[in-house]
Amino acid sequence: MKKSLPLIIFVGCIGLFILAAVGPASLFRRDANDDSATDAPAAAEVEPEDDGPPPITEAPGPTPEGMVWIPGGSFMMGTEELPPTGENPDKIKADEIPAHEVIVDGFWMDETEVTNAEFAKFVDETGYVTFAEIKPKREDFIGVVPDISAIPEENLVAGALIFNEDFDRESFTTEYTNWEYQAWKYQPAADWRHPTGPDSSIEDKMDHPVVNVVYQDCVAYANWAGKRLPTEAEWEYASRGGHEGWKYSWGNEFQPDGKHMCNYWQGTFPTDRQNLDGFLDTSPVKSFSANDYGLYDMAGNVWEWVNDYYHHRYYANSPKRNPQGPEKWLDPGEPLIEKRVTRGGSFLCNTNNCTGYRNAARMRSDVSSASYHTGFRCVIDTKMER
Repeated sequence: MKKSLPLIIFVGCIGLFILAAVGPASLFRRDANDDSATDAPAAAEVEPEDDGPPPITEAPGPTPEGMVWIPGGSFMMGTEELPPTGENPDKIKADEIPAHEVIVDGFWMDETEVTNAEFAKFVDETGYVTFAEIKPKREDFIGVVPDISAIPEENLVAGALIFNEDFDRESFTTEYTNWEYQAWKYQPAADWRHPTGPDSSIEDKMDHPVVNVVYQDCVAYANWAGKRLPTEAEWEYASRGGHEGWKYSWGNEFQPDGKHMCNYWQGTFPTDRQNLDGFLDTSPVKSFSANDYGLYDMAGNVWEWVNDYYHHRYYANSPKRNPQGPEKWLDPGEPLIEKRVTRGGSFLCNTNNCTGYRNAARMRSDVSSASYHTGFRCVIDTKMER
């Protein structure tokens, strides 16, 4: 990176920004107490648990508009084992093993990602201001940079992470960890209304998923809508569409009969950006076929926030019945930064970079990093008032 880059981008180069393509990282440091961050252990060993009553499979009432009923059941969550070294075309990571049986009760789920139109209604009615629209303070960088007083005022600007069309192709290399950083940048004034910066607009994208929202934005919307974010287990169960063992939400073949089944990056990321599926960035919801539960875009388009904290070893001791995720987060690479899970991949996922569009693929995401390829959808369970 050039020394003349703004300090915010420089900080990104040293680990403040773990981009959502490989696990979106911190735009601003979030304070974490020692118990919940630095010493977060894997879930405690548990005794074999009683499966309890049969899972709820029948909807207890009418289905809310724009949602579908997901009947409860059991499934094998995650991936059985890591492939041998050098034989990992699916980019399987250690945090998605081992495969483990999970039982979930039935719930309703939004059939699509929350759209710009839906989010705009929420903002209009509540006056809500998203994280990406709020100017950061120097105090947000305590512990991240040696002297926060040295941060220039002009670098304290609201914005989000976006793909950098003008990354330096001459010096580009994939020879080090997190090489994807080279193709990203922090864009001032990028927010949900302006996905790629102040000159962009959602005027003709009201049926696209809302982006540049962080976890707290999604929770605020869900509370307003009388819903909640799905658990990671609910999300994967729904994505599989009732089919045990499927790699993708539509089956095991990525492009059956050569057909594009989701919005993803065609070509080699980030040097060869093709447009074979018709969408370079987000696509309107329902542009691709639904899975067998009637859910759209469970693969590709945008990453989706779920409610679970991210812990790299959680699967080894996950509860069997309706798991809610670990009580504490831990990403060993950034133990002080609060991470939650995102699912489903995005329009930037590609076979040479990430395969987030697989049912079992999971991503760790910093709760205070807005990015233009991350959105969400909501659920309602049978215990919630409707």
